[in-house]
This record gives sequence, C-alpha cells and structure tokens, in this order.
Amino acid sequence: MATLPADLMQVNLLEVFNEPDPARRAAVIAKNYAEEVVWHEPDRIVRGRKGFERRADELRAENPDWVFRPVGVASGLDDIGHLGFQYGPADQPVVTGMDIARIKDGVIIELYTIVTGIQTSQS
Repeated sequence: MATLPADLMQVNLLEVFNEPDPARRAAVIAKNYAEEVVWHEPDRIVRGRKGFERRADELRAENPDWVFRPVGVASGLDDIGHLGFQYGPADQPVVTGMDIARIKDGVIIELYTIVTGIQTSQS
C-alpha cells in the first residue's frame, strides 16, 4: 500500500484509471482510498469507494482505448498530493488537467480533478 501523497497520486492515475480489469481496479481502490472518499469532478461529486469504482468503470467504458499519462512528477506536501495528467488516445492527448488529493492515515480521503484544457478537434 502506498502511503506518501506523491506515491498515492501515481497509484490514483496509473493503477486505478489506466487499469482495464474492474476487479484489480477495485482492489487498488480498497487499499488506497478511504471508505467514504469524496471525488470532486468538474461536473459531479462522487462519494464512497463503490461510487468511485462505478465512476472509474464509466470513464473506462466511455473511451476504452484512451490512457492517462502523468505530466511532470507527482508531488506531495504534508497531507496533500498533486499530479498533472494528459488523457486521450495513446498518440494524442485530448484532455489535460491535474489531480489534487487530501490524504489521511495513508489513504486518499478527498480527490479533486481539475481540467485545464480540452482539445476540441483532432487532426
């Protein structure tokens, strides 16, 4: 189990949102997120591990061939972690943003996803 904020940010991006297998994804969520985790997305708030699992499943289903890639290095300070990301087809990011998380007792208790850019047309 990752416990440092920077490590948890890597787990969040790569082991949850890039994981195609729902059972493996659920196991990672169970180990690295509080039972009552709250995830703030630009258009919704998701509550609890089960809600988190459902929303991660939805994102994977919406664009099954898209991947998340880290931008820069994950960082942490006290109980806060941060990691920038790109999301889209493997050869062309469509969405850019960042995840910021609050950590308590070695797990993510609150996650904020901030979208900083969306490419509106693909060539």
